Amino acid sequence: MSQHTLRLVSYDLCPYVQRSIITLTEKNVKYEIEYIDLGSPPEWFIKRSPLKKVPLLIVDDKHDIFESAVICELVDEITPGSLHSGNPVIKAQHRSWIEFGSRILDKIGALYNSKSEKSYVECLKELASSFSRLNDIVVGPYFAGDTFHMVDAVYATVFRYFDVMDSYFTFDIFEDCDKVNAWRLKVAQRPAVQTAVLSTYQTRLENFFINKNSYLSTQIHP
Repeated sequence: MSQHTLRLVSYDLCPYVQRSIITLTEKNVKYEIEYIDLGSPPEWFIKRSPLKKVPLLIVDDKHDIFESAVICELVDEITPGSLHSGNPVIKAQHRSWIEFGSRILDKIGALYNSKSEKSYVECLKELASSFSRLNDIVVGPYFAGDTFHMVDAVYATVFRYFDVMDSYFTFDIFEDCDKVNAWRLKVAQRPAVQTAVLSTYQTRLENFFINKNSYLSTQIHP
């Protein structure tokens, strides 16, 4: 168990914050969480977060750690056990697929910001292609077998978007991705994944999409 005092600064819809929360929960770490409004962040946050982004982990009230990948690695290192494979090559491979997951999040951002139907459909096709590529790699039931790793925590935050967005699409983005679909359902059952967001998450996310005034906004029907 970590002997440090940890305060996680968060925005309630951020998938990168969710990664950190899942990691903290899986490693059974005690921490405090503080939610801020990124549209109007407090002055102290601007001073402490050089990139002006969340998550920000404040350690012992004096060390400011930013970027979710760095935060997750720190939490993993200062606590017993590891959410990584003990095999350095497999560990590196998982980190590579974590980066792939981050690129999927970029594509999701492009999707909900798309102003035209054409760019929206192109983003959907790119996402479907990414999941098809993943389907060739996933072992099951988790990414690499029976053990939950950090790479699973990352993709749990990716899949959560589609728990909300699936009903807006005219086709199944996970079609022919049987292993990814099974993996998606498996990580969703993880308590650390379920508690990584507030109970208002779906409503807040839908409102976030609507306020984008994008093509996706027109597909949302209350």
